[in-house]
Amino acid sequence: MLEEQPDAPEEACGVFGIYAPEEPTAKLTYFGLYALQHRGQESGGITTFDRQGKSHTYKAMGLVSQIFNETILKELPGEIAVGHNRYSTTGSSKVCNAQPIVVPTNLGDLALAHNGNLVNALELRAELVAQGISLSSTSDSEAIAWAVAEGVNQKGNWIEGTIGAIKRCQGAFSLAIGTAQGIMAIRDSYGVRPLVIGSLGNGKWVIASETCALDIIGAELVREVRPGELVWIDGNGLQSHQWQEPTPKLCIFELIYFSRPDSINQAESLYAYRMRLGNILATESPVEADIVIGIPDSGIPAAIGYAQTSGIPFGEGLIKNRYVGRTFIQPTQAMRETGIKMKLNPLKDILQGKRVIVVDDSIVRGTTSRKIVQVLREAGATQVHMRISSPPVTHPCFYGIDTDCQSQLIAAQQSQAEIARTIGVDSLAYLSEGGMLQATQTNPHQFCTACFNGKYPIEISDKLKRTKLILETP
Repeated sequence: MLEEQPDAPEEACGVFGIYAPEEPTAKLTYFGLYALQHRGQESGGITTFDRQGKSHTYKAMGLVSQIFNETILKELPGEIAVGHNRYSTTGSSKVCNAQPIVVPTNLGDLALAHNGNLVNALELRAELVAQGISLSSTSDSEAIAWAVAEGVNQKGNWIEGTIGAIKRCQGAFSLAIGTAQGIMAIRDSYGVRPLVIGSLGNGKWVIASETCALDIIGAELVREVRPGELVWIDGNGLQSHQWQEPTPKLCIFELIYFSRPDSINQAESLYAYRMRLGNILATESPVEADIVIGIPDSGIPAAIGYAQTSGIPFGEGLIKNRYVGRTFIQPTQAMRETGIKMKLNPLKDILQGKRVIVVDDSIVRGTTSRKIVQVLREAGATQVHMRISSPPVTHPCFYGIDTDCQSQLIAAQQSQAEIARTIGVDSLAYLSEGGMLQATQTNPHQFCTACFNGKYPIEISDKLKRTKLILETP
């Protein structure tokens, strides 16, 4: 893979938890993480709890399929398990930051898997250090784990101690916490990151970032974990504790890009939502052309929707190499100049002599978009019109998406016409914010859209803003 940042936002993490007596929970967790691999490819881990209350953990850098094998999974016994895929947003790319984070309490070990990002991580870490707790990683997730452990020790109860601890946390967090007695599923009061509950029947329960992780192991979707809810799962079933009043603000990029298209939200697949984005985009920004193509894989549903509404045929113009992974072999200079072909290769006979509409889900930095346009023109496209199925990304995220500081976001620095010239297209159009929200077919106020408009639902300190955001001086 070429050493460059992708031209799309990167997700933070995927979490998975299971309470399933008499089932191979480590193996089921492996498959759950396998289905959630798109949410993080940096590291992965599984912690199980055996009947004696002892925890067993294995985690490493790399993909799930590279980390685990049958021998390792057999060494993770127990009827309770928690798993995690990581893409770092806070904390460096080191194995010490891999999850689950396992810490001791007076009631036994807890294993925490976290998706999201705290906005008061530095303050929380400082408080814990002042209390004599030694932190071994640089992630905000470890701070949450130790805060929970401290709360449990004070209250002598998993639920009360955990609720007290998470009230100290500000920001986005969807948590799967494993203990020897049961598992917990927790969302912040805004529900920025997704978390669902599934059932395997016979008192066996699963929690996961997305429904695709339930499907792979044959679990049935029960419901979402509500914003501001803690769900405790043990041999007595589910107990719900609404620890804070909900103010739903699900990240809209979960619908546009992050979650797998076969995952379910609001009782429908995200593939259906993304097709509607394309339908609306075609109505808002029509253009004469011969073919509509999508950037694999995330741009395909919207491209199909655009083609349906516009009446312009849909076709595959770019073929994705789905086996591109990390490589330490540097490409030649000639390969570097056309490096996008390591990931995407054009179908020249489909593109030759055609006016092409290319649909993608977002433009963050513009670097990849420019290379794709160059490849399309070299393949013989006479015109290239780019259509984006989301509004311009003008503000960085503080809630678990790895976006650059604002100075690196092309739409924050250039006008739409300037971006079109920069990436080399004949025309460029973005979906409107209203169209994006209209496509949800639900209450438009229950989504976080801060990356498009700078309206952050969770308060951000000026100090943290300065790490990514250009502040106007008074």
